[in-house]
Amino acid sequence: MVTLSRRFFLHLPLLATIGAAHAEDVWKTVPAPAALPKPDESGLAPVNDIRMYYEVCNAAGSDPVLLLHGGLGSTLNWGNQVPALIGKHKVIAVDSRGHGRSTRSAQPFGYDLMASDVLAMMDHLKLDKVTVVVWSDGGIIGLVLAMNHPDRLKGLFAFGANYNVSGVKPTVETDPVFGMAVGMAMENYQKLSPTPGEFESFMQQISGMWFSQPDFKPEQLAKISVPTVIADGQYEEAIKTEHTEELAKLIPGAKLLIMPNVSHMAMWQDPAQFNAAMLAFVDGT
Repeated sequence: MVTLSRRFFLHLPLLATIGAAHAEDVWKTVPAPAALPKPDESGLAPVNDIRMYYEVCNAAGSDPVLLLHGGLGSTLNWGNQVPALIGKHKVIAVDSRGHGRSTRSAQPFGYDLMASDVLAMMDHLKLDKVTVVVWSDGGIIGLVLAMNHPDRLKGLFAFGANYNVSGVKPTVETDPVFGMAVGMAMENYQKLSPTPGEFESFMQQISGMWFSQPDFKPEQLAKISVPTVIADGQYEEAIKTEHTEELAKLIPGAKLLIMPNVSHMAMWQDPAQFNAAMLAFVDGT
């Protein structure tokens, strides 16, 4: 999604302090999400060349919904959304390779590779077709799935995704709110990861992907045939609003949603607003 330098990493404490000092508007805050409910099933599945962590809630439910988190994140990102979904749906959340509890290999990070992980996980869990609710890097993975594997998707609700690197705001490296979110990701990585002391190395590897990916062409996006919502926040720190608008135009039939008074972290800042939009799409109302 974005490129983060070592300079950005070293200034995380300062950025967090600046952001906390101006928290009068919700879009300037990074609230911690609620704790996830206890899953019915969880584990590490052998997926491609890694072991990929997953959680399943309401395992007996129908209309499965798959949640894909953002770069540097984990299943913990979805604490405000899983409870809203489990009344009607089987809900699956996964940690992307190298994120959360999942392992990583020597292969360079890439969205095509991570999309193949998701497909392998769906096969492991015997999920023929899912609706995907996806955020940030997860949104880009969702675009890959929609372009190349529409038979596996019922719908795509993508928040905060870009389709090429020109859509990234150059100011993101010094944005205080984004800095706080990266700080939260670092803390969670240290708690969950099988390599807890390697966050800086992990972030630099992810940044290598962000520097050159994605690079989707209009003709690729025009192939998307599944029902799609392209969403973002009014005060998005990382992605240019005009880029999000263009992405929605390039996908046939896609609906554009810009949520007011929130940023890239809308799912934490205003979960009621995010969940209402998510459920309206997932439940088809």
